[in-house]
Amino acid sequence: MSPRWVVLGPPGAGKTTVGRLLAERVGVAFRDTDDDVVAAAGKPISDIFTDDGEAAFRAMEEAAVAEALESHDGVLALGGGAVLSATTRRRLAGHTVVFLGVGMAEGVRRTGLSSARPLLAGVNPRATFKALLDARLPLYREVATVEVATDDLTPEQVVDAVLAATG
Repeated sequence: MSPRWVVLGPPGAGKTTVGRLLAERVGVAFRDTDDDVVAAAGKPISDIFTDDGEAAFRAMEEAAVAEALESHDGVLALGGGAVLSATTRRRLAGHTVVFLGVGMAEGVRRTGLSSARPLLAGVNPRATFKALLDARLPLYREVATVEVATDDLTPEQVVDAVLAATG
């Protein structure tokens, strides 16, 4: 078993929204590895970061992605930082990986610099978001088989673009 599509991108790209719509459109299940991590930990991601640290979260995320890639056959959304793991990047080989791109201004607008997003809660969230994009963009592109720029599209239009690109 293997996901039909793996959706990834930075915070605010629309991974969950687009992933759910894509799954509904084609009649398959949707799964988000962030939800899997929350369920396994029994607490929100922000609490995992606070209580256990980012390294503990990343280890849980890597395990959640590995399990989901083996057991889920619908649309799978990964957390924005999942690509930081070289192991996860290797595991994505051979899958249809959709990178939802978002520019800095639009990403900041969409996330609202939410404190629920632990990596964006800081002294200068805009600078943090830019650094995050700069660091992760090459990794997203390394694993992606399809890239869709989402800035000027509705979630429905993004789904249309994904379907057009992946048949």
